[in-house]
Amino acid sequence: MSDRMTAPWGEYALARFPEDPRDQLRAWDASDAYLLRHLAESGTPLDGTVVVVGDRWGALTTALAGHRPTQITDSFLSREATGANLERGGVEADTVRLLTTRDTPPDRVDVLLVRVPKSLALLEDQLHRLAPAVHQDTVVIGTGMVKEIHTSTLLLFERVLGPTRTSLAQQKARLIFCTPDARILEARGNNPWPYTYQLPDDIGLLAGRTVVNHAGVFCADRLDIGTRFFLRHLPKDPRGGRVVDLGCGNGVVGTAVALADPDAEVVFVDESYQAVASAEATYRTNRPDVDGKAEFRVGDGLEAFAPGSVDLVLNNPPFHSHQATTDATARRMFTGARRALRPGGELWVVGNRHLGYHVTLRRIFGNSELVASDAKFVVLRAVRRS
Repeated sequence: MSDRMTAPWGEYALARFPEDPRDQLRAWDASDAYLLRHLAESGTPLDGTVVVVGDRWGALTTALAGHRPTQITDSFLSREATGANLERGGVEADTVRLLTTRDTPPDRVDVLLVRVPKSLALLEDQLHRLAPAVHQDTVVIGTGMVKEIHTSTLLLFERVLGPTRTSLAQQKARLIFCTPDARILEARGNNPWPYTYQLPDDIGLLAGRTVVNHAGVFCADRLDIGTRFFLRHLPKDPRGGRVVDLGCGNGVVGTAVALADPDAEVVFVDESYQAVASAEATYRTNRPDVDGKAEFRVGDGLEAFAPGSVDLVLNNPPFHSHQATTDATARRMFTGARRALRPGGELWVVGNRHLGYHVTLRRIFGNSELVASDAKFVVLRAVRRS
């Protein structure tokens, strides 16, 4: 759905990515509008280096394009949305610098605008990475909906950058004002990310092995229970071929397949740059002597895969898009899997029982088989028949 956001500098047509006419979710919210109003009303100088972190769909970056901002995002979809929204607004491609969380940040930041992410760990990593570029005159403003900003959020700004306070709420949105302090910047300590831990002993081939998690990856300090259940019920004999760990997170599922079947070509795919970096680190930690058998891609699911080019897809789909609960991502993943699989190829999915993925799979594939279940999760198998 494309809609228009009014800001002090004009009105902007914005859309999420990928665009879906059925999608009723907007590409901006009250926290974006609140921050932009504040910048204009307060007369915040924007002629220095402006850095926008965590812009969900490019609303902030698009509205501030006249000030040549640098955007830093962990999301491939957000990056694509930003590019499309800038193009829609007639902004020249070189006006805005688009960086990912894996790129080297700017060496100086005069205005730091932070759209508070869902993951406190990702915010911690980003603040640590940007702290060397922050100086005592840097204007630091965070924004988010009231339900997204917690005491822990404010304490994190204070611990890494300096004294922090919040605004009054407007339309259920709130701003964060942080004043950088040279002593705090100097004494902030080391960035704790990435985080490494050992897997439990009851999950088969991966028992006791090492996982590497960069900040922002789901369940960063332990193995989540859905993946633990999936690892116990993966295909017994993948028989080589091309296997995709779709929405790979830290890559433990794809790494398990690679260890079980050395002949398999495993492709790790996620829309998070941090996730794909985690998957590669986890894989290489556990297969240090193997080269050329794995591929690591940041992208929009299986969109970039040729039809009929995959033998097996393994998937633990998310059911949130930021704060919104939705099955749109799962549906797109399943549809993409059917297109990318060869005839006879299989999609294996783990999910919460209540999500009803068996119904969606039957609609897309024409079949769905229950492989395993417990009180909370199911593992389902769908086959591309033709």
